[in-house]
Amino acid sequence: MKFTRNEALKSIQNTPTWDIAIIGGGATGLGIAVDAASRGYRTLLVEKYDFAKGTSSKSTKLVHGGVRYLANGDVKLVLSALKERGLLFKNAPHVSFVQSFVIPSYSTFNKLKFLIGLKLYDWMAGKLRIGKSILLNKDEVSLKLPKIKTKGLVGGVQYYDGQFDDTRLAINLGQTASAHGATLLNYAEVINITKDSSGKTNGLTLTDTMTGDNFTIQAKAVINATGVFVDDILKLDTPTHKDIVRPSQGAHIVIDKKFLGNEDALMIPETSDGRVLFGVPWHDKVLLGTTDTPLHAHQIEPRPLNEEIEFILKTANDYLENAPTEKDVLSVFAGLRPLAAPTDGNSESTKEISRDHKLIKSNSQLITITGGKWTTYRKMAEETVNLAITTANLQPAACKTHNLPIHGYSLEKKPGHWQVYGSDIVPLMKLASESPALGEKLHPSYEFLAAEVVWACRYEMIAKIEDFLARRVRFLLLDAKASLQAAPKVAMLMAQELGKDEAWIAREIEDYTILVNNYTL
Repeated sequence: MKFTRNEALKSIQNTPTWDIAIIGGGATGLGIAVDAASRGYRTLLVEKYDFAKGTSSKSTKLVHGGVRYLANGDVKLVLSALKERGLLFKNAPHVSFVQSFVIPSYSTFNKLKFLIGLKLYDWMAGKLRIGKSILLNKDEVSLKLPKIKTKGLVGGVQYYDGQFDDTRLAINLGQTASAHGATLLNYAEVINITKDSSGKTNGLTLTDTMTGDNFTIQAKAVINATGVFVDDILKLDTPTHKDIVRPSQGAHIVIDKKFLGNEDALMIPETSDGRVLFGVPWHDKVLLGTTDTPLHAHQIEPRPLNEEIEFILKTANDYLENAPTEKDVLSVFAGLRPLAAPTDGNSESTKEISRDHKLIKSNSQLITITGGKWTTYRKMAEETVNLAITTANLQPAACKTHNLPIHGYSLEKKPGHWQVYGSDIVPLMKLASESPALGEKLHPSYEFLAAEVVWACRYEMIAKIEDFLARRVRFLLLDAKASLQAAPKVAMLMAQELGKDEAWIAREIEDYTILVNNYTL
């Protein structure tokens, strides 16, 4: 099936019953769709917004076991995540890769303490280990992190972890699920959970928010994989439901790569609030983050708080010479972590809550998966589908995702952002060569081409210009103001490809302008 909205809508209208219906198109939901479809189940996934619009596009872009979780004693989560890190490198090498991290140390005791912890981290990865942690002297740290403050520096530790492009992986998961027969639809809001005469969940009603059309579908198993929004779906199932998720916000800023100065990433293990802070090279910029701010409400486009921005910049200033200031920030963004709501008296602490996932089966047999992290999406999906099989009495089928190549799989390395297209790069470049207009840049300072917009319309299910600028390419996160300059051209190309009029173009540019304000200081 083609990965387009029209094909998805046709499939929804023509399929009497689904084995598994998934609500939520972030990392978890998309992973479940891949798992279920690859086992042969008739699978439907619906997403209220665009795929990975929420938390799954706003991560720190790390595929990691979680050094901090190890410090907190969460050995089970770290072991699982390290295994999954290795599987992701194997199954999606075009969007994930090994990244070197350096921890600068201003105390000999701390240097040795971190080395011991990271040696344990290496050992726990077993045969999926991706590098060897080593001690560095002061000069070696300065060579790897040219902008690091050297006053009092005694050396450091180098270790290896993973990095990835979160929404490129998300789109590739959607394409992989589609290739195995799943139907996926973005901009489709679930407005009702349907039940049989005994009160058991048997389907759902959704609204295509692009057209206003409603559809009621039958499903043997319904899975709620909506991240920080799981309570909203649980209230559709049980109006008296009490919230089980407490969102925690993680903010990030993006700056020019000159502020870090090399290919190695910076890891600050003990910030003033007890968290870890990363400075990571990403798409030719540097991403600084993250924070851990408890919130009492959730929203699809959270904005970093002023104090979060100040905290990140202050921490950077503590460690970097000529550190960035507010005027150097190219983009800011925040994601919400779906953490278990605290039951003790300390409702303002979130950093001690386990990042492990939870699987819940309601009395109605609605299945809910919450928590977890990008790195463990595959394992979470496997466990969720296993529960769906027993809950809905589906014909058992073994999980196939341990060794399932993700769409775009390629071992060939490409320069710049072309790397994330993987095996799609050949047909994409062929498209770009079809006319001079398609080979034009969207912005003089960036390598994104007009052909990428057309490609995303045809093969990556974009419906709004933000889908392209924020998620199919990462322009919004890399340089928010520059992305706004490219928006009119993107809107025009999309209108031509999707059959939209001038009024649509004007609305889209207006919507995107409002969105960009959320990503700038």
